This record gives sequence, structure tokens and C-alpha cells, in this order.
Amino acid sequence: MSANLSATLYLISGVLFILALRGLSSPETSRQGNFFGIIGMIIAVVVTFLSVGNFTTGFIYVLIFLVIGGSIGAFIAYKIPMTAMPELVAGFHSLVGLAAVFVAISAFINPEVFNLGTPGNIKLASLIEMSIGAAVGAITFSGSVIAFLKLQGIMSGAPITFKGQHILNALILIIIIILTFYLCATQSSNLFWILIAVSFIIGFLIIIPIGGADMPVVISMLNSYSGWAAAGIGFTLENTALIITGALVGSSGAILSYIMCKGMNRSFFNVILGGFGATEQSNSRQNKEQRPVKSGNADDAAFLMKNASSVIIVPGYGMAVAQAQHALREMVDKLKKNDIKVSYAIHPVAGRMPGHMNVLLAEANVPYDEVFELEEINNDFANADVAFVIGANDVTNPVAKTDPQSPIFGMPVLDVEKCKSVLFVKRSLSPGYAGIDNDLFYKENTLMLFADAKKMTEDITKNL
Repeated sequence: MSANLSATLYLISGVLFILALRGLSSPETSRQGNFFGIIGMIIAVVVTFLSVGNFTTGFIYVLIFLVIGGSIGAFIAYKIPMTAMPELVAGFHSLVGLAAVFVAISAFINPEVFNLGTPGNIKLASLIEMSIGAAVGAITFSGSVIAFLKLQGIMSGAPITFKGQHILNALILIIIIILTFYLCATQSSNLFWILIAVSFIIGFLIIIPIGGADMPVVISMLNSYSGWAAAGIGFTLENTALIITGALVGSSGAILSYIMCKGMNRSFFNVILGGFGATEQSNSRQNKEQRPVKSGNADDAAFLMKNASSVIIVPGYGMAVAQAQHALREMVDKLKKNDIKVSYAIHPVAGRMPGHMNVLLAEANVPYDEVFELEEINNDFANADVAFVIGANDVTNPVAKTDPQSPIFGMPVLDVEKCKSVLFVKRSLSPGYAGIDNDLFYKENTLMLFADAKKMTEDITKNL
């Protein structure tokens, strides 16, 4: 395939990726956006496939690994439950980072194949690009592995901190910059391997102090890293599709991280350098045992809902764990038949990745016009009869507005306590990812429904 034709087709795939992002910005056009992304990726893969230099040998190797990787990806995508989607995203981010590292290693060891010069005499610009791509890719890989382990529950979701951690991180980042400078000056293979090893280490160190409550930001942040890693390697390979795609993923991930941080009233650097929820929890547990709560059952909840004129549903990760979205949709259909107005309130960081709740509700065919973001619906709680909180915790905690000592102070939360009645579905009074007690549990207008979210919702539907 000619270079001009390849460049043109890569440009077309880049335009399709842009249209895909545009489509994914809204639930109504997300399917169309996904379709554009698929077509763009097919074009990019086919062009790369046909651009292999030694066509006979290269064709066979590329085909083998394409079939292996594609089969594994298709199998995982088919089998993965929606609750495990954040872990899947973190896992795939790690593979993008690792791929960038492998390509950088290949280009450094055998630069002639990539038209970058000869070993020990690689073009300066290319060496800078592959150094940045390798470093960012290594950080993405090791950071994503930690995120996966925390999300999967293999590793504790609590922040892991130690004295002098921030200074150590800053020192390692300075070392990476110095190593890159001397690598470009000497082209020493030892410095190249040290750069990659140090980058792997800093990837671990910048993610372990981040607690579970910040996981949506971590996911979007690692998404951004993987994009920049791909873009850096795209420059090394002089591959237009990689450059465009990497830049799109990197910039959109960075913007999404900013939106997530804004949703928690935290700076991006605060998330990277500090542990969210690294406070002592013993006092809150002791206070929790002494404070009275009102608990009820499905019959009580159904009675309150039947006599309501408007109900606001607040979904959280507990709904995802229980796979209660379909049962919730059935309950809402019952309410609508009784002419009760129902809407859904989504917090920007509800769940474990951006848009997690939107995806789950879409899976249950919840109409898009009934789903509202925090800014759109927060004022409606004061006029609603019932707020049905199903599995959400930190995003409904009033202490974010009242307690300056709380680790979530200043974080915008849903004003569910302003409803006439609050029905809170939860297995126990245990704290959320931030590791703090929720004052909403103990409000006069709150009725705790201690049960599995799906089972409780189904029982409420029967009573309705």
C-alpha cells in the first residue's frame, strides 16, 4: 500500500474517532458514536496490516497475534459483567501502556527497521519521543495494575501512605527527566533500561496512596496517560493514526479527569499526591453504634412511595454490585402506572468509573430523559416526596457541606436530605469508599432498608 493512500486512510480513521467521541458525549448518540469508533479502528487496523514491510513473513506473524489478541478481547468483553467494567478498563489501560513500552524497546534495539538511524546513533527527536512514550507507558502499566488490584479487591482500597512519600515521588520524577536527558546525550542502553524500571516504580507509587473514593478520577487519569503513551510512540513510528488516536484519548482523558475532580471539589494534583479517606475511622464507628437509626422493610417503603407524587432515584455502586438495575426499572414502571413522577439523579463520581451509573441504567433501558446530572436535579430534592437511595453513600453524605474536618468537605453532594422522606437501601451502616460515616443514616426523615439492593427492590415491587 502506498504511503499517500495509507496517510489518507489513517486521516479518515482519525476523523471517525473524533466523530466517535462526539457521539459518546451524549447517551442518545452513544451507539452511533461507538459505531464510528469501530469503523475507524477497523480501517486503522487493516491499513497497518497491509503496510507490513516483509509481506509474506510479516503477514503471518501479524495475523497470528491479531487472531490471538482479538479472540481474548472478544471473550473477555462477552463474559465481563457490568459491575466489573471498571476493572476491565483498568486492565486494558495497563496493556496499552505495556504495548507502548514494548514498541519503544523494539525501536531502541533495532532502529533501522523504523528508519530512526542505527544503534547508538538514533535521531535525537525520535529518541526523545520513544523515551517519553516508554516512560509514560511504564507508568500507565504499573499504575493500572494497582488500580485493577484495588478495584478487584485483591489489594486494599484504602490509601497506602508513608512518611516522605511526596518527596520521594517528586525525586523520582526528577530522576526520570535527568535519565531522559543523559540517554539522549549518550544513547546508553543501560540508561534506557534504568529509565523504564524507574518509570514502572513511580507508577506504583503514585497510585497506592489513592483511596477507593477517587477511583473514577484514577480511571480517567490512566486513560489520559495511555493516550499520551500511544501518541508518543506514534511519533516514533511516524504513524498518523497512533498520533491522532493517542492525542484524542490523552486530551479527552485529561478533560474528563478535570470534570471528575471538579465533581469532588478537589484539585488534580491533590488526587495524585494525597490519599482520599486516609482518616481515622474508629471514632466514627463508635459514634455510629451510639446513634439511633430508623429501619423499615419493603412494605414500609412501598407505602411511602404509593402515597408520593414524585420520587427521585439515587443509584450508586451498591446497585451495581447487586445487579439491581433491572429490578429497579420494574419498580419504577409500577410507580409510573400510579401516575407518580420518577427521575434519576446521577452524581459525577457515582460508581467506580465515569458514567458507570449511566451505563447500568441504559442496560436496563431507562429512558435518557429521566436521568439527570447533579447540577440539573439537585434543587428538585426539596420538592420531592421520596428519595430512593440504592447503594450510593459518599455522594449523599451531608458532612461534605458541614464538617470542615471531613476528607470529603467541599465535595458537591446530592441534597437527598431535603426530601420529605429518604429510603436508603444498604446492607449495613458501614462507611463508603471515603471511609467515613454517613450522617444521612441518622436523619429524622431517613428510613434505612437493610438488605441486598436487588432483593429489597423486588420486594418493594411486589408490595406495590
